[in-house]
Amino acid sequence: MPSKNMLPKGKRRHTVKKEYRVARTAANELAEQEQAARDAALYSTPVELEDDDEEINLAVGAEVSDVPVAAAPVIIPEELIADAEDANKRLDAVLARRIVGISRARVQLWIERGSVTVDGEVVRASHKLRGGETIRIQGDLAPAPLKAVAEDIPLDVVYEDLDLAVINKPSAMMVHAGNGATEEARHRGTLVNALLHHFAQLSSVGGDLRPGIVHRLDKETSGLILVAKNDVTHRKLSEMFSERRINKTYIALLHGALKQQSGTINSAIARDTIRRTRMRAIQRADEKGTARSAITHYKVMQRIDTPWGRFTLVEVKIETGRTHQIRVHLSSIGHPVVGDALYGAPHSLPSAKNSTVAAPQLQRNFLHAARLEFAHPTSQKPMQLEAPLPPELIAFLDVLRSNK
Repeated sequence: MPSKNMLPKGKRRHTVKKEYRVARTAANELAEQEQAARDAALYSTPVELEDDDEEINLAVGAEVSDVPVAAAPVIIPEELIADAEDANKRLDAVLARRIVGISRARVQLWIERGSVTVDGEVVRASHKLRGGETIRIQGDLAPAPLKAVAEDIPLDVVYEDLDLAVINKPSAMMVHAGNGATEEARHRGTLVNALLHHFAQLSSVGGDLRPGIVHRLDKETSGLILVAKNDVTHRKLSEMFSERRINKTYIALLHGALKQQSGTINSAIARDTIRRTRMRAIQRADEKGTARSAITHYKVMQRIDTPWGRFTLVEVKIETGRTHQIRVHLSSIGHPVVGDALYGAPHSLPSAKNSTVAAPQLQRNFLHAARLEFAHPTSQKPMQLEAPLPPELIAFLDVLRSNK
C-alpha cells in the first residue's frame, strides 16, 4: 500500500532526480572542501607540491619550522563505554568512528602496541564488542617519527659536484616515503634511501623525510631528477623551479595517431572528486586553487602503425608542474600514455589476427624525463644533461617499429 508521504505518481521521477542531483553536487563540493583542507594542512604555503615532475617549492628564506600544520588538535579520550550501536562491530572500526580525526590504521597501531584495553584486557583489532564494555586508551599514542635511513641501492649518477647531483631515476622507484608512513611501516627502496647511502651531505630543507629532494617524478616515470646537497643550493633551485628557469623535456609514447605535428594543451588540473588518486583536466583555474592552470607542449617525433594499433612518439615540454600533468593532458585529448591504465590506456596490447608476433607488453608507463637544462645555481654555467631511454622502453619500441 502506498505511503501517505509518497509523491503523486506523475511527479515522482522528476522530483527525486532533481533532489538527487542537488544532494550529489553538495556531497562532491563537501568532498572537495575537505580534501582542500587536508592538502592545505599538509602542503600549504610556503611549501608547494606539484608534479609530473612534482616540484617541492619552498619559499626562499623559509625554514622547515615555518611550514603550517593542522590547527585543531585531535582529542583522544582515555576511556570510552561501548554503546548499543557498537555491538557486533570490530574494536578498531568503533574507535576510528568515535574519535574524530583518527584513522583506522592509527587505531590498529595503538591496539598492536597494547595501548588499548577492553574491560582491562588487551585484545585484537578484530575483537567484536558486545556493548557496555569499558575501552581504555593509554600510553604513548604518537606514531614514531619517520626518518629516512640509508640503504645500499645502486644509483645512476649523471652529474655531481659540491652543490648538487643529477640522478637518472629508474621506473618503479618512489622518490621518498609517503607522509602517512609510520616507523613500523616505513617505505624502503626509495630514492632518498639510496641518496643517504651515496652522499655524505644533503640539504635539510625538506626535513628528515626528503633530504635533498627539490622536485619529484611519478613512481613509474623514469629519468632525470635534481638533488640539492646543501640548503643554499636547495633554495636557489626551488626559486628557479618556481620561476620556470629549469627546462624539462620528456619522451612519451601515446596511443593513437595525433592529428597535428605539434600542439599546446592549456587546461587547468584539479583532483578527481570521485577517484581521489586521479586528477582531471578542466576548462579553467579557480580562485580557490582547487583547479590550477597547466600548460603542456608536445611535438611528434615518430608515427608508428602496427598490427596492434597506431602509436605516436612525442617530445613533451611543460611550463607548469601539476600533479600527473603530462598524463592527464595527453589523456584529455584522447591519446593516453602507453601503459598508463589510470588515465585510459589498456592494461595490455591486444593480440593481432594478421601477426604471428605476440603483442609486446610494458609493465610501466612509457614516460621518461629525458633532458634537463638550467644555469648552475652557483657558477651560472649552462647545464644540459640527458638520459637515454631505459632498456625496457627501447625494447618495446623496437618490437613496434619492426612490425609495421
